[in-house]
Amino acid sequence: MKKVPMTEHRRESEETTSLGSTSSSATAAQRSEAAEDPMTGLQADLDRFRDLALRSQADFENYKKRCAREKEDAVKYANSSLLERLVAIVDNFELGLEAARDESEQSPIYSGMTLVLKQLRDFLAENGLQAIEAEGKKFDPNLHEAIAHEPSRFSEGTVVRQTRRGYRFKDRLLRPSSVVVSSGPVS
Repeated sequence: MKKVPMTEHRRESEETTSLGSTSSSATAAQRSEAAEDPMTGLQADLDRFRDLALRSQADFENYKKRCAREKEDAVKYANSSLLERLVAIVDNFELGLEAARDESEQSPIYSGMTLVLKQLRDFLAENGLQAIEAEGKKFDPNLHEAIAHEPSRFSEGTVVRQTRRGYRFKDRLLRPSSVVVSSGPVS
């Protein structure tokens, strides 16, 4: 076994580490040439640090883009909690309107409440809120929340009725529709 002085062995292992893993097909002549030339080691260090700087710069650019996107989303969806609370008020208003209709549709109070509800719905629509229509449509777990199954004239998986209206805010689901789903025709 040939003894290699410690300094040469250390220099070879440092270059192997700084250059990355060397392939098994590298010749001994190339290794000894690299060990003799200090510029090669410096060039390898320079290349490694240049690559590190480029990666850091790319990571920072991605970070800036992600922060800008998150800020934009925060501004875009800032009103979602307010609109969610308003939707509950609209639900109660609609229930009151149904009760008033049972009394008399010719009543001026009923007419006034109908106009106020229309204005409120228009305002919500202008701010990006869209009602989800569910009755007669195929059940979609992304938009609907099934609260019951019952036999009906509709095919299985079709929404029979909506117990609470769902809403989308811009391109996100604000509240799912609570629905009753058909379990198929009565047997």
